[in-house]
Amino acid sequence: MSERAARIPSISCVMPAYNEAASLPDVLARVLLALRALSPRVELVVVDDGSRDDTVAVMRRLCAAEPALRLVQLSRNFGKEAALTAGLAAARGEVVVLMDADGQHPPALLADMLRHWQGGADVVYAVRSTRADQSALHRRLVAAFYGIVNWRSRVRIPRDAGDFRLLDRRVVDALLALPERHRFMKGLYAWVGFPSVALDYEPLPRHAGESRYGLSGALGLGTTGLLAFTAAPLRVLGLLGVALAVAALGYGLWVVVEYFWRGINVPGYATLVVGMMFLSGVQLMSVGLLAEYVARIYDEVKQRPLFLVADEAGQGLPPVVRP
Repeated sequence: MSERAARIPSISCVMPAYNEAASLPDVLARVLLALRALSPRVELVVVDDGSRDDTVAVMRRLCAAEPALRLVQLSRNFGKEAALTAGLAAARGEVVVLMDADGQHPPALLADMLRHWQGGADVVYAVRSTRADQSALHRRLVAAFYGIVNWRSRVRIPRDAGDFRLLDRRVVDALLALPERHRFMKGLYAWVGFPSVALDYEPLPRHAGESRYGLSGALGLGTTGLLAFTAAPLRVLGLLGVALAVAALGYGLWVVVEYFWRGINVPGYATLVVGMMFLSGVQLMSVGLLAEYVARIYDEVKQRPLFLVADEAGQGLPPVVRP
């Protein structure tokens, strides 16, 4: 039996929020109710990622009325991956839960997550059982992404697992020790390892408003994930180069045979033009891909902070001094 079986840990729940003023009052109330059913020591940390609506004003009002709530206001919009990291850095609990602020992550799953943690799991992550709310193109691109990023990789990123998860404190500390700026959190969760358990869930309808994270956002995040966690694009270019070299050699031998053995003068103008255009396109694509990798190296070398905190509000759990 795990030594955690009888423990009731302090729990921090981290929610990145961008223009979620309409959702926060009801969503926070439901999540706090679920958290307090699991532990008497809880806090809910909302990270405002440069919202343009009344998210900050709503959170300040809620923090004044509820001591378990905390607000971390970033200086501008840094993106969800940075906001998640800011929330992890602010969280004080022995266990940290990551949830979205739109109400699509069911609080009813938190009890099962904690039970698996008490059984010894350091990471309990939720896996979407359906993507019916996404287009067929979006679903195909997601499947292709996981196929590519996990191809010949020692780090397997679970398919359809998002940010909804429970993390032990040592996993949080491991994630915060990773210095990279272009963060793909789904990959980082898998990279740090630790005993993990998957739970299926079906996303709830959004509490208010419409999702601003569409296909374009998914493509951007997917590109970051591919470049950060796999060299597959470079391997594909290498294989393409080998294939083109073999094809060019075979074509050259065929031309020699046709000319010297059969006496056939092979016309080459169209072949030459098409071949030059094709190879030019491959070269430009290769240079562009290499430039993406180099640009990320450049960003890492600059060593700029991942996020900047403009202000904080609320009480939450007592600060903990860690060695």
